[in-house]
Amino acid sequence: MNETRRALLRAFDDGPIPGPELADRLGVSRAAIWKQVEALREDGFEIESGNDGYRVTGVPEYGAAAVEFGLDASFEIEFHDEIGSTNDRGRELAAADASDVVVIAAEQTGSRGRLKREWTAPEGGVWMSLVLRPEIPPAHAPLYTLAAAVAVTRAAREAGVDASIKWPNDVLVVSDDDTDRGGRKLAGILTEMEGEADRVSWVVVGIGVNANVDSDTLPPGATSVRDEAGDVDRRVFVQRILETFDELTDDPDAILSAWRDYAATLGQYVRVETQSGVVEGEAVDVQVPGALVIQTEDGERVVHAGDCEHLRPADAEN
Repeated sequence: MNETRRALLRAFDDGPIPGPELADRLGVSRAAIWKQVEALREDGFEIESGNDGYRVTGVPEYGAAAVEFGLDASFEIEFHDEIGSTNDRGRELAAADASDVVVIAAEQTGSRGRLKREWTAPEGGVWMSLVLRPEIPPAHAPLYTLAAAVAVTRAAREAGVDASIKWPNDVLVVSDDDTDRGGRKLAGILTEMEGEADRVSWVVVGIGVNANVDSDTLPPGATSVRDEAGDVDRRVFVQRILETFDELTDDPDAILSAWRDYAATLGQYVRVETQSGVVEGEAVDVQVPGALVIQTEDGERVVHAGDCEHLRPADAEN
């Protein structure tokens, strides 16, 4: 979407506005305004022209312009009907010095999760990657994964889904009839980074949410917003994720506190497979930059990365 059209949408967000005022504000001709209005109509926007000026009366269900309209966060949206991987495209944009861009796809054909696990990404889900250039040391990059997990969880709860987070990056739905190994997976986050010893060059945060998808089309152990609470407006859902993520990363000190509020892992007996071996015990806290604190038989262990499995409630008897 070109910058004139993006500025036009921002102006429409303020309410009815006459064509001459739009032209003056954007520094273009009235003919250019008319041309862009017609282009937005072709994209699915319903725009009325009355005595008080142009007014948006309807927004398309999904797409770049739809997500940017009314978005209270400074992201540029790149939308694809189909793509292999939004993270792959995000890395391409990062290599070209892009920043604050969100790649969204209606469907992914080559998606993947952590540890190169397969991730099903059909039409109806929310598949996106945020391209960022934060001024942080590389060691703090995991905070962006935690912020994304919180943002997804809040959006899911607003949609009526009782979601929570399994360390570090899985958003789950847990109910009484679930097995004792955690819950049903609703969303996952895959963060990739490039940087030097003292600074991050770029971060790509990939977010995949099973939104308007039937869970019987997903891998075993997965669920969807549709199955838990009914279909969600993906445009609004994505906007809430991006706005919450933007709010949290503007105040990194708030990320851990928010993560704790939604944590399914804290208080659980866990087994974490790390590169140096298995750590087992009660998950008692999370600390900067997202490390899990585990109370083991031999004392506290701090785990920075690993594959976490919920075994049973911490107060259960063997």
